[in-house]
Amino acid sequence: MPHFLRRPLPLALLIAGLAELLFAWRVTIPSKPFFDEVHYVPAARTLLALAQPANIEHPLLAKELIALGIWLFGDDPLGWRALSTIAAAAVVAGVFALMWLGTGRRRPAVVAAVLTTVNFTVFVQARIAMLDGFMAAFVVLGAASLAWAMRGAPAQVRRRWCLGAVLLGLATACKWTAAPYVAFAAVAFLLLRRGRPDRWPGLGPLKALALLGGASVATYFLTFAPAFLYAREPLTLATVLPFQWTMYLQQTQVLPAHTYQSAWYTWPFDWRPIWYLYEPVDGAQRGVLLLGNPAVLWGGLVAVAACAVAWLRTRATGPGVAAGLWIASIAIWPLIPKSLGFFYYYYLPSIWLAVVLAVALDHWRDRLRYWDEAVLLVAIGLFLHFYPILSAAALPGPGAFTRWMWLRSWA
Repeated sequence: MPHFLRRPLPLALLIAGLAELLFAWRVTIPSKPFFDEVHYVPAARTLLALAQPANIEHPLLAKELIALGIWLFGDDPLGWRALSTIAAAAVVAGVFALMWLGTGRRRPAVVAAVLTTVNFTVFVQARIAMLDGFMAAFVVLGAASLAWAMRGAPAQVRRRWCLGAVLLGLATACKWTAAPYVAFAAVAFLLLRRGRPDRWPGLGPLKALALLGGASVATYFLTFAPAFLYAREPLTLATVLPFQWTMYLQQTQVLPAHTYQSAWYTWPFDWRPIWYLYEPVDGAQRGVLLLGNPAVLWGGLVAVAACAVAWLRTRATGPGVAAGLWIASIAIWPLIPKSLGFFYYYYLPSIWLAVVLAVALDHWRDRLRYWDEAVLLVAIGLFLHFYPILSAAALPGPGAFTRWMWLRSWA
């Protein structure tokens, strides 16, 4: 390995750059909006024109970023999706950073980043103009920044902590389901610092929580600035808070049953994926299936159980934090008052599974030896096998999808 790649930043940028090339390859297919792009692309156009409120059930930031892509690259498939590919590459870099900061070892960081890249959920969300990809990028980068703040001079610690809080505020400004991660960060700070006061030096509990809450909330509300400039029905200082209640009512309304709805407790088992696309388009039969890589999703559940047991038996911090992060990320869903659930809500928890797998393989590396390489090979092999129905590649005909249907519930 070249000497410069022995440093974490160049290596992280290289892996993220390669991931970006993978995500961006033929991203303009299909050439028409598909799945929830039919909602978010028009909302981004309206926002770019500063015309009026649109898609008011969600905050503005992710739609602002889609609008930015349209402004930079044009109102076409590249413009709609370009920044989504960058957000997914940022997820890969953030996962690498989390593992490096948590373990101080290059190998598990690379394993986690590669598993993230070839997890089908990350690849598919990288190539569609939806809100979840941006939300996930800010959450992962925010978590990495808060972990980065655990060491350094007090002034560095405060800056990194505030950066993490700002990023979590930006995540919440993409989609409200990121808001619990602000609370997770607060709980993790209190628990991890209780036994090790040398963590986050110079940052006491009251100051940490005040900065976390204040910076994240302020950042969230600043992202509504464009709405004050609408030609019709602009927000004002008097209406921005009541508008949050309007958003809540929109998000909690009772919706009619949907073909692809699924319960939260089925998501970890890859039970009911979603066909984002399956139709003749751009001269061929094409499909995009939002599915999790079985090696990551199913293997990740084994890793969660192993890490949880390791923490219960030995109080090992790394496995405990990794398992706790995934458990918390899925445990919020029974509490969120949504009338319908969909597998794409599992996008962020599916990212943490790559982290848990890498932590488990590293924690037991003396016993497991080259298992990490075997897991990577299986995950990459599955990615290559499923690639045609993840990437909207040309398929032989309408019945071609059956080749990849391992479970009846996938069809």
